[in-house]
Amino acid sequence: MGSQKRREAVDSELRLSRQAYADGLTGAAFGHLERAHVLSQPRTWLHVRTHLAMLVWAWRQNDRRELLGQLIRIPAALVFSRIWVPLGNTGGAKVNARLPMEIPEDLSALLRSFGRD
Repeated sequence: MGSQKRREAVDSELRLSRQAYADGLTGAAFGHLERAHVLSQPRTWLHVRTHLAMLVWAWRQNDRRELLGQLIRIPAALVFSRIWVPLGNTGGAKVNARLPMEIPEDLSALLRSFGRD
């Protein structure tokens, strides 16, 4: 049950990101990708999918730093998602990939509701 709820929450953030991008709100679009990242970290394919969405965002923005950062983070997500993740890390190239970060309260509540999925 928790896995389905996690997938739905990540999907929702990815949809909100696409809508924000379509509305010209590129910063807000990336913010939703960061939220999706926090939610997706413990599940390999959701985690990779979020980094792929960040890669697409970087490509569209012609953001070379973010593009390179995501090209490094995608294989790392494939390898480390089930072993160790820095909880709360937002996944963008502007933050240290190994740095745990504070989780916003609304996301923290969602993560608790997933249980041990």
